[in-house]
Amino acid sequence: MITVANPIYDIVFKYLLEDERIARTILSALLKKNVVAVETRRNEYSNIGRDNLSVFRIDFGATIQEEDGSSHLILIELQKTWLETETLRFRQYLGAQYANVENMLPDNQGAYAIPMVTVYLLGHKVGDIEEPVLYVRRHSYNYNGELVTKGLPNPFVDSLNHDSIIVQIPRLHGQVSNRLDTVLSFFDQSNTGQHNKQMVEIDESAYVGDEEMMRIVHRLQAAAADAKMRHDMNVEDEYFSVIEKRDTTIMLKDKRIAEQSAQIEEQSAQIEEQSAQIEEQSAQIEEQSAQIEEQSAQLEEQSAQIEEQSAQIEEQSAQIEEQSAQLEQKDAQLEQKNAQIRTSVQMLYQAGMSLEKIAFSLNLDLEFVKNIINP
Repeated sequence: MITVANPIYDIVFKYLLEDERIARTILSALLKKNVVAVETRRNEYSNIGRDNLSVFRIDFGATIQEEDGSSHLILIELQKTWLETETLRFRQYLGAQYANVENMLPDNQGAYAIPMVTVYLLGHKVGDIEEPVLYVRRHSYNYNGELVTKGLPNPFVDSLNHDSIIVQIPRLHGQVSNRLDTVLSFFDQSNTGQHNKQMVEIDESAYVGDEEMMRIVHRLQAAAADAKMRHDMNVEDEYFSVIEKRDTTIMLKDKRIAEQSAQIEEQSAQIEEQSAQIEEQSAQIEEQSAQIEEQSAQLEEQSAQIEEQSAQIEEQSAQIEEQSAQLEQKDAQLEQKNAQIRTSVQMLYQAGMSLEKIAFSLNLDLEFVKNIINP
């Protein structure tokens, strides 16, 4: 058994994929196709949404060689996350990719988008889906639900649809029965050290004779031996811990706010009901006013009831004001959190860290960091 760097860490995963041969090996296994060339594409959308640190994104232009010898270019959008991530973040980035004119190719009938495959490496489980790797493929059907194959693939259709590959890392349990299982075995978190999840223990003998796998092993060994790499992994651990604590705090606050909002709505409904009762009683008073002399005793009793209900309304209004004050206090607490973030930025800047590094490390927008340092 040997110890190598854990590729689930962004810095290690990036280092792994910077080796073009390794990138081809991994993508070939995922696609179950022969990837003969890989080019890392310019990524302009890495700062979409909050908590960018929890989602690592990289795009590839991959040349696929089919069994008949023909080749074609596809766009591979790879996203990796440790944490349970909102689906909206993936959709926002996907939408940005669809809108990018750089992902278009000329055609004799115009310009069409490069066919795209999305790959999601998830550090969490997706519901009750037990398969560690899920292939979501698109098909075309006619009105009667019959599969359409004539004329396909077609550039126009391929421009508007894409396939997806979803990998649930927690469901990788050392079962190696095919090429993809072998490649993904490096991501099996059940092999991490008991006291150091930054390292993965692997059986090097399982890859002897496989040059591509041994290249990955050696690359991960180099990462494990790199002091700066280990430092960057420590930084990831620290900031993920901060994010998790902050998200937990926000979740609890949102829960309390939702409960208080429900109470306010319930009290508002009670006030409306009481107002309706008051209106009904007022109508009765008007009707009874014609019989004042005969029903004066009843009118006095009803007036007392109205005063009691008014007191209840005032009491409930006071409760609403108190809850509003609590909400203002919550806003002040959130502002305090923002102040803490600004303090962290200033401290890191004073410590000599670059603005870009601070933005990446604290999961912040670069312009926001610049405004903190140079308001």
